[in-house]
Amino acid sequence: MPPGCPGRMRRFSDESIMKTFLHTGLVCLPLLAGLAGLAGCSPPRPDAASSAPSAPAPAAAQPAQDAPATTADATPPAESIPAPPPRPPANVDEYKAQVARHVAAHDPERVYTGTLPPLLPAIVVLRITVDRDGGLDQVAVQRSRDPQASAIALAALRRSAPLPPPRYPGRGHGKITFFETFLFADADRYQLRSLAEPQAGE
Repeated sequence: MPPGCPGRMRRFSDESIMKTFLHTGLVCLPLLAGLAGLAGCSPPRPDAASSAPSAPAPAAAQPAQDAPATTADATPPAESIPAPPPRPPANVDEYKAQVARHVAAHDPERVYTGTLPPLLPAIVVLRITVDRDGGLDQVAVQRSRDPQASAIALAALRRSAPLPPPRYPGRGHGKITFFETFLFADADRYQLRSLAEPQAGE
């Protein structure tokens, strides 16, 4: 560089630099403005709904179990109450009726129900002796005209042994003897007089 020209060189350098800067600035201003705009724009904020942690899906509803059917007015089953024991007989006639019911219960297929006819084909009278415990001590035909009817009557009494014990007021503790009559409505079926209904025509 020639001596004595430092000021010119300085001016040249300053002017060159300024022109370069301005020229560069003209070219870069749009770029700078764009960058400034990008810098001034904040990035899009994520949607609150999408950024929030998703809530757990509700559990599948369990099928409702059917409640046991109840009835408002349902009442508990009544307890079975045992039947009271039969009243003991008060006399010999009541004891004979008790024995007659016992015999009929053990020979139901031959017991005639209903009103007896006015004319009976057979009548059998048995003489019966019973011990203190109801054992059949002796039985015999007292009166009969029909052997077949007599056999049916004897078999019915023997089938029903032992009989109810003869316990009623006024009697001792030994054996008891009484009579029972079999009234035959036909060749095979009968009623006991102690339980019989009135005959037709009576």
